[in-house]
Amino acid sequence: MYFLGFDLGSSSVKACLIHADTGAVAASAFYPEREMTIAAPKPGFAEQQPQMWWENACLASQAVIKKANVSPDEVGAIGISYQMHGLVVVDENLNVLRPSIIWCDSRAVEVGNQAMEALGEEYVLPHLLNSPGNFTASKLGWVKQNEPDVYAKVHKFMLPGDYLAARMTGEVVTTPSGLSEGIFWDFVNQRPADFLFDHFGFNQNILPDILPTFAEQGTVTAAAGAELGLRAGIPVTYRAGDQPNNAFSLNVLEPGEVAATAGTSGVVYGVSDQIKFDPKSRVNTFLHVNPISSASRYGVLLCVNGTGSLNGWLRNALFQGNISYPEMNNLAAQAPVGSDGLFCLPFGNGAERMLENQDPGSTFKGLQFSRHGLSHFTRASQEGIVFALYYGMEIMETVGVSLKNIRAGEANMFLSPVFRETFANVSGATVELYNTDGAQGAARAAGFGLGYYKNREEAFVGLTALRTIEPDANHVQATRDAYSNWKATLEKSL
Repeated sequence: MYFLGFDLGSSSVKACLIHADTGAVAASAFYPEREMTIAAPKPGFAEQQPQMWWENACLASQAVIKKANVSPDEVGAIGISYQMHGLVVVDENLNVLRPSIIWCDSRAVEVGNQAMEALGEEYVLPHLLNSPGNFTASKLGWVKQNEPDVYAKVHKFMLPGDYLAARMTGEVVTTPSGLSEGIFWDFVNQRPADFLFDHFGFNQNILPDILPTFAEQGTVTAAAGAELGLRAGIPVTYRAGDQPNNAFSLNVLEPGEVAATAGTSGVVYGVSDQIKFDPKSRVNTFLHVNPISSASRYGVLLCVNGTGSLNGWLRNALFQGNISYPEMNNLAAQAPVGSDGLFCLPFGNGAERMLENQDPGSTFKGLQFSRHGLSHFTRASQEGIVFALYYGMEIMETVGVSLKNIRAGEANMFLSPVFRETFANVSGATVELYNTDGAQGAARAAGFGLGYYKNREEAFVGLTALRTIEPDANHVQATRDAYSNWKATLEKSL
């Protein structure tokens, strides 16, 4: 038997088929080969067409079945990971009413701020553990305020993964963890946040049915199966936002375990057993996905919007596409720790929650024409991304997250020796890199949701640490000195 995982990102949709008993990857594929379009009809807006997600999911699914040379009858369950904080609204026939407002769209910041002020942070924070900020609930509030004709037709709202599952099964379902990601969940009363629905004037009928994260959530219809290249009747048994799912894929399930990613955006996600929140909502607390423990687990998330996107900008704009990412990594290693006083603030992808929704943009500071070259720009960019993540990690420690051991997939920015060594040296943590990704994690989780796996040992067979990076005593102090100077530069700019 095999399990099939989908990872719906903002750049592509990836599918991965793993063998149920060995955890070995039978095949993986992603579509499109070039990044999916993100429309920006106004400054600060970011939208995608959900139909585009579905079409690429179908192509990826067909590809993995063909590449693995397995029968669709051998697929036992499906798991879905998806870009967090997005909004999809549909009518009674599941027709999409407007493009999805995705995670990096900042239009709803003021809507969330007004809700916080009206409801009072002394009430909101203990219940939601976050400000409504720029999350899904506030995005739906924006639609209601600014597009009343659209809102009047809304039958259900969904997160991106809910939409992908609905296209597969015909059933509109969500999860408590998903609702917590959208800031719809009341942690005090352990149910959807009625007071927030009342504030925005949302009818409770637009809330999807709620099922556990690990459970049967519908089965693939004949029509959907024909498009996906799958048989009808395969159960969808798991869905989760990309960052909780990334933590799951790295076997990060219990307090003290931490996961990191550095793709388009950079995220550090730590697990806690404490209901704690940052009073300024610079880091965010959600329900974590843990199929094993009967005790509640919470995920504390830090996000920096522009990480891999900065690296991509550097390659395309400064190097005009004439250099590969491995070549850039080699170039970065030619500059000294601290980039000889050149600092990069990597905040060029919109408002940052970590900076209390300020948008300082991305800048290089300390440039000296006589001594700085392309190697310094490249290293300063990578160091700046790490320093931005660590700036947020210092906030995470105040809400009870330990940062002694950090796990990540060996991918994206973690392929750079400078990046991963700077990460270990500035944080003092051991960094472990694994042979996994979000689609693999979703596939493993599908096995849990089906009841096939009973414990961590069964579910994570085949998960292997490929590389371990310890802090380098020869460079720790220089790295921390560079961080201190970077931090002072950032705080002067705010």
